Order: sequence, then structure tokens, then C-alpha cells
Amino acid sequence: MRKHLQDKIGLRKKFRAVFSHYGKKINYQGYSDTTLLLTNIVDTETNLFVTDHQWFAFTKGFEKVQLKEGAVIEFEARVKVYKKGYVNPKISVKKRQSDYKLSHPTKINVLK
Repeated sequence: MRKHLQDKIGLRKKFRAVFSHYGKKINYQGYSDTTLLLTNIVDTETNLFVTDHQWFAFTKGFEKVQLKEGAVIEFEARVKVYKKGYVNPKISVKKRQSDYKLSHPTKINVLK
């Protein structure tokens, strides 16, 4: 669980991370979406470690900076709550755990 983000829900903050690699996920319509994995994510304001990894959608902001494996980036993102695990509205799963994520990344810059 990403406890360092718990008291920052709804805030937009600046983070630093390492780009690991691209991935793919199949969306609910059966189409493939490109994703990317960021590792070692740190809050730049407090210099506190936030999480070891998080997957993001490959948005236009990430596309513009042309990421290469191992690149250190800075970006701004909003802190949000989400439910871990697979979501199927037909199956009621009450034991899904809440966690915190970074959402809507913007102002993405490559540092090195």
C-alpha cells in the first residue's frame, strides 16, 4: 500500500521516476492499449519514496518526450484512491482493498 500518498488525495504534486519499459493491456472492447511502467517513484517536494512501481497509459504527454529505457523523468500527477483487483460488475467482490495511485500525468520532462 502506498501510505505516503494517503494524506495527499486530490492534490496535484511533482514526482520523479525511472522509465522501465512499455507494455500492453487488452481493454474491455478487446483492443490492445499501450502502457508504460515507471519505477522508483519519489515525491520531489519531500524527497520521500512513494512506490516501487506504477503502470500508466501511454498518453500524448509520454509520447512527446520519446522515453528510452532507464530515463529519469519528472512529471506532475494527481493523487487518487482506487480499488485493487479485477472489476466485474456481475460479480460482487466486497474484499477488494483500497490503495492510492497517481493519475493524469502532465508536464512530463526527461532529466537524464
